[in-house]
Amino acid sequence: MASATGNAFDFSLFKRLIKYTNPYKWTFYFVALAAILLSFFAVLRPYLLQVTIDDSIIPKDNDNLVFYISMMLVVLFLEVIFQFCFIYFANWLGQEVVRDLRVNLFKHMLQFKMKYYDKSAVGRLVTRAVSDIETIASIFSEGLFMIASDLLKMMVVLGFMFFNSWQLTLLVLTVLPFILYATRVFQKKMKIAFEDVRNQVANLNTFVQERITGMKIVQIFTRENVEYQKFKDINNKHKSAWIKTVWYNSIFFPIAEMSTSITIGLIVWYGGLRVVEDDALSLGIIIMFIELAQMLFRPLRQIADKFNTLQMGMVAANRIFAILDTDSVIQDTGSKEISNLKGEIEFENVHFSYNEGEKVLKGVSFKAEPGETIAIVGATGAGKSTVINLLNRFYEIDSGRILVDGMDFTDITLKTLRAEIAVVLQNVFLFADTILNNITLQNPNVTEEDVITAAKEIGIHDFINSLPNGYYYNVKERGVMLSSGQRQLISFLRAYVSNPSILVLDEATSSVDSYSEQLIQDATDKITANRTSIVIAHRLATIKKADRIIVMDAGKIVEMGTHKQLLKVENGFYKNLYEVQFMAEEESI
Repeated sequence: MASATGNAFDFSLFKRLIKYTNPYKWTFYFVALAAILLSFFAVLRPYLLQVTIDDSIIPKDNDNLVFYISMMLVVLFLEVIFQFCFIYFANWLGQEVVRDLRVNLFKHMLQFKMKYYDKSAVGRLVTRAVSDIETIASIFSEGLFMIASDLLKMMVVLGFMFFNSWQLTLLVLTVLPFILYATRVFQKKMKIAFEDVRNQVANLNTFVQERITGMKIVQIFTRENVEYQKFKDINNKHKSAWIKTVWYNSIFFPIAEMSTSITIGLIVWYGGLRVVEDDALSLGIIIMFIELAQMLFRPLRQIADKFNTLQMGMVAANRIFAILDTDSVIQDTGSKEISNLKGEIEFENVHFSYNEGEKVLKGVSFKAEPGETIAIVGATGAGKSTVINLLNRFYEIDSGRILVDGMDFTDITLKTLRAEIAVVLQNVFLFADTILNNITLQNPNVTEEDVITAAKEIGIHDFINSLPNGYYYNVKERGVMLSSGQRQLISFLRAYVSNPSILVLDEATSSVDSYSEQLIQDATDKITANRTSIVIAHRLATIKKADRIIVMDAGKIVEMGTHKQLLKVENGFYKNLYEVQFMAEEESI
Protein backbone atom coordinates (compact mmCIF):
# COMPACT_ATOMS: atom_id res chain seq x y z
CA MET A 1 0.00 0.00 0.00
CA ALA A 2 1.04 3.59 -0.58
CA SER A 3 2.13 5.57 2.41
CA ALA A 4 3.20 9.03 3.35
CA THR A 5 6.86 8.23 2.86
CA GLY A 6 7.26 10.49 -0.10
CA ASN A 7 7.51 7.67 -2.62
CA ALA A 8 6.27 9.16 -5.83
CA PHE A 9 4.16 6.24 -6.99
CA ASP A 10 2.90 2.86 -5.83
CA PHE A 11 2.66 0.61 -8.89
CA SER A 12 1.13 -2.32 -7.03
CA LEU A 13 -1.70 -0.10 -5.83
CA PHE A 14 -2.09 1.38 -9.30
CA LYS A 15 -2.20 -2.08 -10.89
CA ARG A 16 -4.94 -3.10 -8.51
CA LEU A 17 -6.95 0.00 -9.34
CA ILE A 18 -6.56 -0.51 -13.09
CA LYS A 19 -8.26 -3.92 -12.77
CA TYR A 20 -11.50 -2.03 -12.22
CA THR A 21 -11.30 -0.86 -15.86
CA ASN A 22 -11.45 -4.45 -17.19
CA PRO A 23 -15.22 -4.37 -17.85
CA TYR A 24 -14.66 -1.22 -19.92
CA LYS A 25 -11.49 -2.25 -21.75
CA TRP A 26 -12.69 -1.06 -25.18
CA THR A 27 -13.33 2.42 -23.81
CA PHE A 28 -9.91 2.25 -22.18
CA TYR A 29 -8.29 1.35 -25.52
CA PHE A 30 -10.18 4.09 -27.35
CA VAL A 31 -9.02 6.74 -24.88
CA ALA A 32 -5.45 5.46 -25.27
CA LEU A 33 -5.78 5.69 -29.08
CA ALA A 34 -7.11 9.24 -28.81
CA ALA A 35 -4.10 10.15 -26.66
CA ILE A 36 -1.72 8.76 -29.31
CA LEU A 37 -3.41 10.66 -32.14
CA LEU A 38 -3.42 13.89 -30.16
CA SER A 39 0.35 13.65 -29.67
CA PHE A 40 0.89 13.44 -33.43
CA PHE A 41 -1.57 16.25 -34.16
CA ALA A 42 0.34 18.39 -31.67
CA VAL A 43 3.57 17.99 -33.70
CA LEU A 44 1.82 18.40 -37.03
CA ARG A 45 0.65 21.95 -36.28
CA PRO A 46 4.15 23.46 -35.70
CA TYR A 47 5.42 21.60 -38.74
CA LEU A 48 2.68 23.08 -40.94
CA LEU A 49 3.50 26.51 -39.48
CA GLN A 50 7.17 26.03 -40.41
CA VAL A 51 6.49 25.03 -44.03
CA THR A 52 3.92 27.82 -44.33
CA ILE A 53 6.56 30.38 -43.35
CA ASP A 54 9.43 28.89 -45.39
CA ASP A 55 7.50 27.78 -48.49
CA SER A 56 4.69 30.33 -48.68
CA ILE A 57 5.15 33.54 -46.69
CA ILE A 58 8.86 34.19 -47.38
CA PRO A 59 8.57 33.26 -51.14
CA LYS A 60 5.19 35.07 -51.22
CA ASP A 61 3.41 32.07 -52.75
CA ASN A 62 -0.31 32.73 -52.23
CA ASP A 63 -1.51 29.38 -53.58
CA ASN A 64 0.68 27.42 -51.16
CA LEU A 65 -0.34 29.77 -48.36
CA VAL A 66 -4.03 28.96 -48.85
CA PHE A 67 -3.28 25.24 -49.08
CA TYR A 68 -1.21 25.13 -45.87
CA ILE A 69 -3.72 27.24 -43.96
CA SER A 70 -6.47 24.83 -45.09
CA MET A 71 -4.37 21.92 -43.89
CA MET A 72 -3.86 23.60 -40.54
CA LEU A 73 -7.63 24.07 -40.21
CA VAL A 74 -8.23 20.38 -40.98
CA VAL A 75 -5.63 19.31 -38.38
CA LEU A 76 -7.14 21.72 -35.86
CA PHE A 77 -10.63 20.31 -36.51
CA LEU A 78 -9.43 16.71 -36.05
CA GLU A 79 -7.56 17.70 -32.89
CA VAL A 80 -10.73 19.26 -31.46
CA ILE A 81 -12.77 16.12 -32.23
CA PHE A 82 -10.27 13.76 -30.64
CA GLN A 83 -9.73 16.10 -27.71
CA PHE A 84 -13.47 16.00 -27.05
CA CYS A 85 -13.52 12.19 -27.27
CA PHE A 86 -10.45 11.92 -25.06
CA ILE A 87 -11.87 14.17 -22.29
CA TYR A 88 -15.42 12.77 -22.41
CA PHE A 89 -14.56 9.07 -22.39
CA ALA A 90 -11.73 9.47 -19.86
CA ASN A 91 -14.21 11.09 -17.46
CA TRP A 92 -16.88 8.50 -18.33
CA LEU A 93 -14.45 5.70 -17.55
CA GLY A 94 -13.52 7.34 -14.24
CA GLN A 95 -17.16 7.58 -13.17
CA GLU A 96 -17.83 3.96 -14.10
CA VAL A 97 -14.86 2.81 -12.03
CA VAL A 98 -15.95 5.01 -9.11
CA ARG A 99 -19.47 3.60 -9.24
CA ASP A 100 -18.22 0.01 -9.19
CA LEU A 101 -15.69 0.73 -6.46
CA ARG A 102 -18.25 2.50 -4.28
CA VAL A 103 -20.69 -0.41 -4.67
CA ASN A 104 -17.97 -2.90 -3.69
CA LEU A 105 -16.98 -0.77 -0.70
CA PHE A 106 -20.54 -0.38 0.56
CA LYS A 107 -21.26 -4.07 0.07
CA HIS A 108 -18.13 -4.92 2.05
CA MET A 109 -19.06 -2.48 4.83
CA LEU A 110 -22.52 -4.03 5.11
CA GLN A 111 -20.89 -7.30 6.17
CA PHE A 112 -18.60 -5.88 8.86
CA LYS A 113 -18.85 -6.99 12.44
CA MET A 114 -20.28 -4.46 14.86
CA LYS A 115 -16.84 -4.38 16.46
CA TYR A 116 -15.52 -2.55 13.41
CA TYR A 117 -18.13 0.19 13.72
CA ASP A 118 -17.58 0.37 17.48
CA LYS A 119 -14.01 1.50 16.78
CA SER A 120 -14.51 3.55 13.60
CA ALA A 121 -15.58 7.19 13.40
CA VAL A 122 -18.70 7.63 11.28
CA GLY A 123 -17.46 10.86 9.69
CA ARG A 124 -14.23 9.17 8.60
CA LEU A 125 -16.13 6.29 6.98
CA VAL A 126 -18.42 8.76 5.20
CA THR A 127 -15.33 10.54 3.88
CA ARG A 128 -13.97 7.26 2.54
CA ALA A 129 -17.23 6.23 0.86
CA VAL A 130 -18.03 9.62 -0.67
CA SER A 131 -15.25 12.17 -1.18
CA ASP A 132 -12.27 9.78 -1.23
CA ILE A 133 -13.87 7.60 -3.88
CA GLU A 134 -14.83 10.65 -5.94
CA THR A 135 -11.18 11.71 -5.84
CA ILE A 136 -10.26 8.40 -7.45
CA ALA A 137 -12.31 9.40 -10.53
CA SER A 138 -9.77 12.16 -11.16
CA ILE A 139 -7.07 9.51 -11.67
CA PHE A 140 -8.76 8.66 -14.96
CA SER A 141 -10.25 12.01 -15.91
CA GLU A 142 -7.28 14.25 -15.06
CA GLY A 143 -4.41 12.02 -13.99
CA LEU A 144 -3.56 8.76 -15.73
CA PHE A 145 -4.57 9.47 -19.32
CA MET A 146 -3.50 13.11 -19.22
CA ILE A 147 -0.05 12.12 -17.96
CA ALA A 148 0.24 9.32 -20.54
CA SER A 149 -0.86 11.71 -23.29
CA ASP A 150 1.61 14.39 -22.19
CA LEU A 151 4.49 11.91 -21.92
CA LEU A 152 3.75 10.56 -25.38
CA LYS A 153 3.50 14.09 -26.72
CA MET A 154 6.91 14.94 -25.24
CA MET A 155 8.51 11.86 -26.79
CA VAL A 156 7.09 12.63 -30.22
CA VAL A 157 8.10 16.30 -29.93
CA LEU A 158 11.63 15.41 -28.86
CA GLY A 159 12.05 12.91 -31.69
CA PHE A 160 10.77 15.44 -34.22
CA MET A 161 13.12 18.11 -32.88
CA PHE A 162 16.15 15.80 -33.29
CA PHE A 163 15.04 14.98 -36.83
CA ASN A 164 14.98 18.65 -37.82
CA SER A 165 18.00 20.07 -35.91
CA TRP A 166 20.05 18.15 -33.42
CA GLN A 167 21.98 21.30 -32.48
CA LEU A 168 18.87 23.22 -31.41
CA THR A 169 17.55 20.09 -29.68
CA LEU A 170 20.70 19.74 -27.57
CA LEU A 171 20.37 23.41 -26.68
CA VAL A 172 16.85 22.75 -25.42
CA LEU A 173 18.02 19.68 -23.52
CA THR A 174 20.57 21.69 -21.52
CA VAL A 175 17.68 23.15 -19.51
CA LEU A 176 15.63 19.94 -19.35
CA PRO A 177 17.56 18.16 -16.51
CA PHE A 178 17.02 21.12 -14.23
CA ILE A 179 13.25 21.16 -14.75
CA LEU A 180 13.10 17.35 -14.46
CA TYR A 181 14.86 17.49 -11.09
CA ALA A 182 12.52 20.24 -9.88
CA THR A 183 9.53 18.17 -11.03
CA ARG A 184 10.75 15.10 -9.16
CA VAL A 185 11.24 17.02 -5.90
CA PHE A 186 7.86 18.68 -6.37
CA GLN A 187 6.11 15.33 -6.81
CA LYS A 188 7.62 13.87 -3.63
CA LYS A 189 6.72 16.89 -1.55
CA MET A 190 3.18 16.98 -2.90
CA LYS A 191 2.71 13.27 -2.12
CA ILE A 192 3.33 13.92 1.57
CA ALA A 193 1.30 17.14 1.52
CA PHE A 194 -1.76 15.48 0.00
CA GLU A 195 -1.63 12.64 2.53
CA ASP A 196 -1.85 15.29 5.23
CA VAL A 197 -4.71 17.03 3.39
CA ARG A 198 -6.79 13.84 3.25
CA ASN A 199 -6.17 13.19 6.96
CA GLN A 200 -7.33 16.68 7.86
CA VAL A 201 -10.42 16.38 5.64
CA ALA A 202 -11.37 13.14 7.43
CA ASN A 203 -10.81 14.76 10.84
CA LEU A 204 -12.93 17.74 9.86
CA ASN A 205 -15.77 15.55 8.58
CA THR A 206 -15.69 13.41 11.72
CA PHE A 207 -15.79 16.43 14.02
CA VAL A 208 -18.64 18.16 12.17
CA GLN A 209 -20.71 14.95 11.87
CA GLU A 210 -20.42 14.19 15.59
CA ARG A 211 -21.23 17.73 16.71
CA ILE A 212 -24.24 18.06 14.42
CA THR A 213 -25.55 14.68 15.60
CA GLY A 214 -24.96 15.60 19.24
CA MET A 215 -26.01 19.26 18.97
CA LYS A 216 -28.60 18.83 21.71
CA ILE A 217 -25.90 17.77 24.19
CA VAL A 218 -23.66 20.63 23.08
CA GLN A 219 -26.40 23.17 23.79
CA ILE A 220 -27.72 21.55 26.97
CA PHE A 221 -24.27 21.73 28.56
CA THR A 222 -23.49 25.15 26.99
CA ARG A 223 -20.46 23.78 25.16
CA GLU A 224 -20.90 26.08 22.14
CA ASN A 225 -17.77 28.16 22.80
CA VAL A 226 -15.63 25.13 23.61
CA GLU A 227 -16.73 23.26 20.47
CA TYR A 228 -16.32 26.45 18.42
CA GLN A 229 -12.70 26.75 19.54
CA LYS A 230 -12.08 23.07 18.80
CA PHE A 231 -13.56 23.52 15.33
CA LYS A 232 -11.34 26.55 14.71
CA ASP A 233 -8.26 24.50 15.65
CA ILE A 234 -9.22 21.60 13.37
CA ASN A 235 -10.13 23.99 10.57
CA ASN A 236 -6.77 25.77 10.93
CA LYS A 237 -4.96 22.43 10.63
CA HIS A 238 -7.00 21.73 7.50
CA LYS A 239 -6.07 25.14 6.10
CA SER A 240 -2.39 24.66 6.94
CA ALA A 241 -2.34 21.33 5.12
CA TRP A 242 -3.73 22.98 1.99
CA ILE A 243 -1.40 26.01 2.32
CA LYS A 244 1.53 23.61 2.19
CA THR A 245 0.37 22.39 -1.23
CA VAL A 246 -0.10 26.00 -2.35
CA TRP A 247 3.46 26.77 -1.19
CA TYR A 248 4.94 23.97 -3.29
CA ASN A 249 2.91 25.06 -6.32
CA SER A 250 4.00 28.66 -5.84
CA ILE A 251 7.64 27.60 -6.00
CA PHE A 252 7.46 25.06 -8.80
CA PHE A 253 5.39 26.79 -11.47
CA PRO A 254 7.42 30.03 -11.62
CA ILE A 255 10.56 27.90 -11.94
CA ALA A 256 8.95 26.00 -14.81
CA GLU A 257 7.91 29.22 -16.54
CA MET A 258 11.39 30.68 -16.13
CA SER A 259 12.95 27.54 -17.61
CA THR A 260 10.69 27.79 -20.66
CA SER A 261 11.57 31.44 -21.18
CA ILE A 262 15.31 30.72 -20.89
CA THR A 263 14.99 27.90 -23.44
CA ILE A 264 13.16 30.14 -25.93
CA GLY A 265 15.82 32.81 -25.44
CA LEU A 266 18.58 30.30 -26.21
CA ILE A 267 16.75 29.13 -29.37
CA VAL A 268 16.32 32.71 -30.62
CA TRP A 269 19.94 33.59 -29.81
CA TYR A 270 21.60 30.54 -31.34
CA GLY A 271 19.14 30.09 -34.21
CA GLY A 272 19.27 33.80 -35.06
CA LEU A 273 23.08 33.73 -35.25
CA ARG A 274 22.95 30.70 -37.56
CA VAL A 275 20.43 32.41 -39.85
CA VAL A 276 22.48 35.62 -40.03
CA GLU A 277 25.91 34.00 -40.36
CA ASP A 278 25.56 30.96 -42.61
CA ASP A 279 21.85 30.58 -43.40
CA ALA A 280 22.03 26.98 -42.09
CA LEU A 281 18.65 27.35 -40.43
CA SER A 282 15.46 28.88 -41.77
CA LEU A 283 13.20 31.33 -39.98
CA GLY A 284 10.40 28.76 -40.12
CA ILE A 285 12.51 26.17 -38.26
CA ILE A 286 13.35 28.67 -35.51
CA ILE A 287 9.67 29.54 -35.04
CA MET A 288 8.79 25.83 -35.16
CA PHE A 289 11.37 25.09 -32.44
CA ILE A 290 9.97 27.86 -30.26
CA GLU A 291 6.56 26.18 -30.57
CA LEU A 292 8.02 22.72 -30.00
CA ALA A 293 10.02 23.85 -26.95
CA GLN A 294 6.84 25.22 -25.40
CA MET A 295 5.10 21.93 -26.23
CA LEU A 296 7.94 20.06 -24.55
CA PHE A 297 7.91 22.10 -21.33
CA ARG A 298 4.18 22.81 -21.10
CA PRO A 299 3.28 19.09 -20.79
CA LEU A 300 6.09 18.77 -18.26
CA ARG A 301 4.47 21.47 -16.12
CA GLN A 302 1.07 19.88 -16.69
CA ILE A 303 2.43 16.46 -15.80
CA ALA A 304 3.54 17.86 -12.46
CA ASP A 305 0.10 19.38 -11.96
CA LYS A 306 -1.68 16.23 -13.11
CA PHE A 307 0.63 14.15 -10.99
CA ASN A 308 -0.73 16.08 -8.00
CA THR A 309 -4.19 14.94 -9.02
CA LEU A 310 -2.92 11.41 -9.52
CA GLN A 311 -1.25 11.49 -6.10
CA MET A 312 -4.47 12.60 -4.40
CA GLY A 313 -6.34 9.84 -6.20
CA MET A 314 -3.74 7.27 -5.18
CA VAL A 315 -3.86 8.41 -1.55
CA ALA A 316 -7.66 8.06 -1.67
CA ALA A 317 -7.35 4.64 -3.35
CA ASN A 318 -4.95 3.54 -0.61
CA ARG A 319 -7.55 4.46 2.02
CA ILE A 320 -10.37 2.72 0.14
CA PHE A 321 -8.41 -0.49 -0.37
CA ALA A 322 -7.42 -0.42 3.31
CA ILE A 323 -11.13 -0.76 4.13
CA LEU A 324 -11.69 -3.38 1.43
CA ASP A 325 -8.75 -5.37 2.84
CA THR A 326 -10.10 -5.16 6.38
CA ASP A 327 -10.91 -8.66 7.57
CA SER A 328 -13.68 -7.74 9.97
CA VAL A 329 -16.45 -9.79 8.40
CA ILE A 330 -18.58 -12.38 10.16
CA GLN A 331 -17.70 -15.63 8.43
CA ASP A 332 -20.92 -16.84 6.85
CA THR A 333 -19.87 -20.47 6.50
CA GLY A 334 -23.28 -21.90 7.33
CA SER A 335 -25.05 -24.01 4.73
CA LYS A 336 -28.42 -24.57 6.41
CA GLU A 337 -31.26 -22.33 5.32
CA ILE A 338 -33.96 -22.25 7.96
CA SER A 339 -37.52 -20.96 8.25
CA ASN A 340 -40.34 -21.21 10.79
CA LEU A 341 -38.14 -22.15 13.72
CA LYS A 342 -39.62 -23.60 16.86
CA GLY A 343 -37.61 -21.00 18.74
CA GLU A 344 -35.48 -23.12 21.04
CA ILE A 345 -32.35 -21.23 22.12
CA GLU A 346 -29.45 -22.62 24.11
CA PHE A 347 -26.23 -20.99 25.30
CA GLU A 348 -23.57 -23.54 26.28
CA ASN A 349 -20.70 -22.15 28.38
CA VAL A 350 -20.35 -19.05 26.19
CA HIS A 351 -17.33 -16.83 26.75
CA PHE A 352 -16.96 -13.50 24.97
CA SER A 353 -14.85 -10.34 25.07
CA TYR A 354 -15.14 -7.16 23.01
CA ASN A 355 -11.46 -6.47 23.62
CA GLU A 356 -8.89 -9.20 24.05
CA GLY A 357 -8.30 -10.00 27.68
CA GLU A 358 -11.42 -8.19 28.91
CA LYS A 359 -14.09 -10.86 29.40
CA VAL A 360 -17.69 -9.64 29.16
CA LEU A 361 -19.40 -13.06 29.31
CA LYS A 362 -17.84 -15.74 31.48
CA GLY A 363 -19.34 -19.14 30.85
CA VAL A 364 -22.99 -18.20 30.26
CA SER A 365 -25.34 -21.18 29.92
CA PHE A 366 -29.13 -21.18 29.67
CA LYS A 367 -31.91 -22.65 27.55
CA ALA A 368 -35.10 -21.00 26.28
CA GLU A 369 -37.85 -23.41 25.32
CA PRO A 370 -40.07 -22.72 22.28
CA GLY A 371 -42.67 -20.07 23.08
CA GLU A 372 -41.05 -19.09 26.40
CA THR A 373 -40.51 -15.49 27.48
CA ILE A 374 -37.13 -15.11 29.15
CA ALA A 375 -36.27 -11.88 30.95
CA ILE A 376 -32.63 -10.92 31.55
CA VAL A 377 -31.89 -8.44 34.31
CA GLY A 378 -28.79 -7.09 35.94
CA ALA A 379 -26.81 -3.96 36.65
CA THR A 380 -25.29 -1.88 33.86
CA GLY A 381 -22.37 -3.76 32.32
CA ALA A 382 -23.57 -7.16 33.50
CA GLY A 383 -23.63 -8.47 29.90
CA LYS A 384 -27.36 -8.36 29.14
CA SER A 385 -27.19 -6.65 25.74
CA THR A 386 -24.14 -8.73 24.83
CA VAL A 387 -26.30 -11.87 24.93
CA ILE A 388 -28.58 -10.28 22.32
CA ASN A 389 -25.66 -9.16 20.14
CA LEU A 390 -24.22 -12.67 20.11
CA LEU A 391 -27.55 -14.30 19.28
CA ASN A 392 -27.71 -12.17 16.12
CA ARG A 393 -24.05 -12.95 15.35
CA PHE A 394 -23.03 -9.30 15.39
CA TYR A 395 -19.88 -10.53 17.13
CA GLU A 396 -18.05 -13.87 17.21
CA ILE A 397 -17.93 -15.73 20.53
CA ASP A 398 -14.56 -16.64 22.07
CA SER A 399 -15.63 -20.14 23.08
CA GLY A 400 -18.70 -22.25 23.81
CA ARG A 401 -21.72 -22.83 21.58
CA ILE A 402 -25.02 -21.19 20.77
CA LEU A 403 -27.74 -23.53 19.51
CA VAL A 404 -30.96 -22.65 17.72
CA ASP A 405 -33.47 -25.50 17.49
CA GLY A 406 -30.60 -27.83 18.36
CA MET A 407 -28.41 -26.57 15.50
CA ASP A 408 -25.14 -24.75 16.04
CA PHE A 409 -26.02 -21.28 14.81
CA THR A 410 -22.73 -21.04 12.85
CA ASP A 411 -24.09 -23.84 10.64
CA ILE A 412 -27.04 -21.63 9.65
CA THR A 413 -26.69 -18.98 6.93
CA LEU A 414 -26.55 -15.49 8.38
CA LYS A 415 -29.40 -14.26 6.20
CA THR A 416 -31.90 -16.90 7.26
CA LEU A 417 -30.78 -16.80 10.92
CA ARG A 418 -31.33 -13.06 11.21
CA ALA A 419 -34.57 -13.31 9.24
CA GLU A 420 -35.95 -15.48 12.06
CA ILE A 421 -34.99 -12.99 14.78
CA ALA A 422 -36.60 -9.58 15.27
CA VAL A 423 -35.08 -7.03 17.62
CA VAL A 424 -36.70 -4.01 19.24
CA LEU A 425 -34.02 -1.75 20.67
CA GLN A 426 -34.27 0.89 23.36
CA ASN A 427 -32.82 3.51 21.01
CA VAL A 428 -34.88 3.13 17.85
CA PHE A 429 -33.27 4.08 14.56
CA LEU A 430 -35.57 5.33 11.81
CA PHE A 431 -34.49 6.40 8.35
CA ALA A 432 -35.47 9.71 6.75
CA ASP A 433 -38.40 8.11 4.96
CA THR A 434 -42.09 7.34 5.36
CA ILE A 435 -43.46 5.33 8.26
CA LEU A 436 -44.47 2.61 5.80
CA ASN A 437 -40.95 2.25 4.39
CA ASN A 438 -39.45 2.30 7.88
CA ILE A 439 -41.71 -0.61 8.79
CA THR A 440 -41.27 -2.72 5.65
CA LEU A 441 -37.64 -1.69 5.03
CA GLN A 442 -38.43 -2.10 1.31
CA ASN A 443 -39.19 -5.80 1.77
CA PRO A 444 -41.25 -6.73 -1.32
CA ASN A 445 -42.90 -9.57 0.61
CA VAL A 446 -44.52 -7.14 3.06
CA THR A 447 -47.38 -5.18 1.52
CA GLU A 448 -49.10 -2.05 2.79
CA GLU A 449 -52.18 -4.17 3.58
CA ASP A 450 -49.99 -6.45 5.72
CA VAL A 451 -48.70 -3.46 7.64
CA ILE A 452 -52.16 -2.00 8.24
CA THR A 453 -53.52 -5.37 9.39
CA ALA A 454 -50.59 -5.84 11.78
CA ALA A 455 -50.97 -2.29 13.11
CA LYS A 456 -54.61 -2.94 13.90
CA GLU A 457 -53.74 -6.22 15.61
CA ILE A 458 -51.28 -4.61 18.02
CA GLY A 459 -53.41 -1.50 18.51
CA ILE A 460 -51.38 1.28 16.90
CA HIS A 461 -53.30 1.81 13.64
CA ASP A 462 -55.20 4.79 15.06
CA PHE A 463 -51.98 6.42 16.25
CA ILE A 464 -50.42 6.17 12.78
CA ASN A 465 -53.57 7.39 11.05
CA SER A 466 -53.62 10.44 13.31
CA LEU A 467 -50.34 11.64 11.76
CA PRO A 468 -50.33 13.81 8.61
CA ASN A 469 -50.43 11.47 5.58
CA GLY A 470 -50.72 8.48 7.92
CA TYR A 471 -48.45 5.65 6.82
CA TYR A 472 -46.79 8.01 4.31
CA TYR A 473 -45.73 10.50 6.96
CA ASN A 474 -42.01 11.29 6.55
CA VAL A 475 -40.33 10.97 9.94
CA LYS A 476 -37.17 12.80 8.75
CA GLU A 477 -33.62 11.88 9.79
CA ARG A 478 -33.51 9.45 12.74
CA GLY A 479 -37.25 9.89 13.19
CA VAL A 480 -36.97 13.34 14.79
CA MET A 481 -40.60 14.15 13.88
CA LEU A 482 -41.81 11.49 16.34
CA SER A 483 -41.55 11.19 20.11
CA SER A 484 -39.46 8.42 21.63
CA GLY A 485 -42.64 6.50 22.48
CA GLN A 486 -43.95 6.84 18.93
CA ARG A 487 -40.65 5.66 17.49
CA GLN A 488 -40.81 2.70 19.83
CA LEU A 489 -44.28 1.79 18.58
CA ILE A 490 -43.04 1.91 14.98
CA SER A 491 -40.19 -0.44 15.89
CA PHE A 492 -42.67 -2.88 17.49
CA LEU A 493 -44.72 -2.90 14.31
CA ARG A 494 -41.55 -3.35 12.23
CA ALA A 495 -40.66 -6.41 14.30
CA TYR A 496 -44.19 -7.78 14.19
CA VAL A 497 -44.67 -7.64 10.40
CA SER A 498 -41.44 -9.62 9.90
CA ASN A 499 -43.20 -12.54 11.64
CA PRO A 500 -40.11 -13.73 13.55
CA SER A 501 -39.70 -17.03 15.30
CA ILE A 502 -37.62 -15.33 18.00
CA LEU A 503 -38.31 -11.88 19.39
CA VAL A 504 -35.81 -9.76 21.31
CA LEU A 505 -36.82 -6.70 23.32
CA ASP A 506 -33.79 -4.75 24.51
CA GLU A 507 -35.18 -2.45 27.22
CA ALA A 508 -37.82 -1.49 24.67
CA THR A 509 -40.23 0.00 27.18
CA SER A 510 -37.89 2.44 28.90
CA SER A 511 -38.01 6.23 28.68
CA VAL A 512 -41.53 6.56 27.24
CA ASP A 513 -44.62 8.41 28.43
CA SER A 514 -47.45 6.61 30.22
CA TYR A 515 -49.77 6.66 27.20
CA SER A 516 -47.14 5.18 24.89
CA GLU A 517 -46.16 2.73 27.62
CA GLN A 518 -49.65 1.28 27.71
CA LEU A 519 -49.72 0.96 23.91
CA ILE A 520 -46.26 -0.64 24.00
CA GLN A 521 -47.30 -3.02 26.75
CA ASP A 522 -50.36 -4.10 24.75
CA ALA A 523 -48.15 -4.49 21.67
CA THR A 524 -45.66 -6.51 23.69
CA ASP A 525 -48.34 -8.90 24.88
CA LYS A 526 -49.50 -9.38 21.30
CA ILE A 527 -46.18 -9.91 19.57
CA THR A 528 -44.66 -12.14 22.27
CA ALA A 529 -47.62 -14.52 22.24
CA ASN A 530 -46.69 -18.03 21.02
CA ARG A 531 -43.11 -17.15 20.13
CA THR A 532 -39.83 -17.36 21.98
CA SER A 533 -39.01 -13.97 23.44
CA ILE A 534 -35.94 -12.65 25.20
CA VAL A 535 -36.56 -9.46 27.12
CA ILE A 536 -33.85 -7.32 28.62
CA ALA A 537 -36.02 -6.12 31.42
CA HIS A 538 -36.53 -2.59 32.58
CA ARG A 539 -40.24 -2.27 33.36
CA LEU A 540 -41.67 -4.29 36.24
CA ALA A 541 -44.72 -5.54 34.35
CA THR A 542 -42.54 -7.24 31.72
CA ILE A 543 -40.42 -8.94 34.36
CA LYS A 544 -43.36 -10.27 36.35
CA LYS A 545 -44.98 -11.87 33.31
CA ALA A 546 -41.82 -13.64 32.12
CA ASP A 547 -41.74 -17.45 32.27
CA ARG A 548 -38.21 -17.24 33.64
CA ILE A 549 -35.90 -14.48 34.79
CA ILE A 550 -32.14 -14.71 34.32
CA VAL A 551 -30.11 -12.52 36.66
CA MET A 552 -26.64 -11.54 35.45
CA ASP A 553 -23.75 -9.95 37.27
CA ALA A 554 -20.26 -9.24 35.94
CA GLY A 555 -20.77 -11.48 32.90
CA LYS A 556 -22.15 -14.50 34.78
CA ILE A 557 -25.59 -15.90 35.45
CA VAL A 558 -26.01 -15.71 39.20
CA GLU A 559 -29.72 -16.55 39.56
CA MET A 560 -32.54 -18.01 37.49
CA GLY A 561 -36.23 -18.54 38.19
CA THR A 562 -39.67 -16.93 38.18
CA HIS A 563 -40.40 -13.57 39.73
CA LYS A 564 -41.93 -15.14 42.83
CA GLN A 565 -39.15 -17.72 43.18
CA LEU A 566 -36.39 -15.15 43.02
CA LEU A 567 -38.04 -12.85 45.53
CA LYS A 568 -37.83 -15.68 48.09
CA VAL A 569 -34.03 -15.90 47.81
CA GLU A 570 -32.56 -14.25 50.90
CA ASN A 571 -30.03 -11.54 49.99
CA GLY A 572 -30.43 -12.58 46.37
CA PHE A 573 -29.25 -10.39 43.48
CA TYR A 574 -32.71 -10.16 41.99
CA LYS A 575 -34.35 -9.35 45.29
CA ASN A 576 -31.86 -6.53 45.87
CA LEU A 577 -32.35 -5.21 42.33
CA TYR A 578 -36.09 -5.41 42.78
CA GLU A 579 -36.04 -3.50 46.03
CA VAL A 580 -33.63 -0.84 44.80
CA GLN A 581 -34.85 -0.33 41.24
CA PHE A 582 -38.44 -1.54 41.02
CA MET A 583 -40.12 -1.04 44.40
CA ALA A 584 -40.89 2.63 43.79
CA GLU A 585 -42.29 1.78 40.38
CA GLU A 586 -44.52 -0.95 41.81
CA GLU A 587 -45.84 1.42 44.47
CA SER A 588 -46.81 3.95 41.82
CA ILE A 589 -48.77 1.37 39.81
